[in-house]
Amino acid sequence: KEIVLKIDKLSSLSNKLKFLKWPIFRGIINLIESLVLGLKALTYSAEQATGEEEKLNSIDMFFTILIAFGLFTIFFIALPTTIAKYLDRYLSNLIIYNLFEGMLRISIFILYLNFISMIKEVKRVFEYHGAEHKVIYAYEAGEELKVDNVRKYSTLHPRCGTSFIFIVLVISILIFSLLGKQTLLLRIVYRVSIIPLIAGLSYEILKLSAKNMAIPLVKWAVAPGLWFQKFTTKEPDDSQLEVAIEALRGVLPEYNEIIK
Repeated sequence: KEIVLKIDKLSSLSNKLKFLKWPIFRGIINLIESLVLGLKALTYSAEQATGEEEKLNSIDMFFTILIAFGLFTIFFIALPTTIAKYLDRYLSNLIIYNLFEGMLRISIFILYLNFISMIKEVKRVFEYHGAEHKVIYAYEAGEELKVDNVRKYSTLHPRCGTSFIFIVLVISILIFSLLGKQTLLLRIVYRVSIIPLIAGLSYEILKLSAKNMAIPLVKWAVAPGLWFQKFTTKEPDDSQLEVAIEALRGVLPEYNEIIK
């Protein structure tokens, strides 16, 4: 099968608004732009698979992200917060309360990953995800980007978005503990409103940990995030590795004359 490669110029809002490159802010804008880029990539992939052209305009993009955020709020904020609220009388200690709520949130996330990994199409996406990590590892090791060189590497990578989500879940436990106890509605509103802050902090932690993987304590700390990736990455076949290799080559000046 032919590998179709699409190369677009990526323009970040942070290039225009310099404060978006500051710590915390850069994590928030990177998250938003990654969501938009991911939607565009999935749409283009669907076009190639079906042969039908599907244009995703700004309004479609906005409502798609809005719906996704709404579902995230319902299942990962409102649901665990509501369950914890109704068990309030058994969780008088604030630390235990927030720890319980946080563990509920992590449990729901694990169940969600387990569920979607059973879907054939999603499983294939996870295989490509694993291929991406293998190729990145090979490139970072300075190896020539060939299937035989790439295949041996792990599908788990410390800078993965799955690890980022795990950090968000853990940091949220700590941040939410500072909010005290409020009514159910206020708890949900407060938790939703500080998600950008938590995302920004988590991004900085992810960057810092990825740079210090040689430190045993850091390696131990990031291990749960890597374990989470076992849900979102699967072992790819050689054809998927070839796709991942071509995708990476497409953004590397040494392989692509267009972007030099």
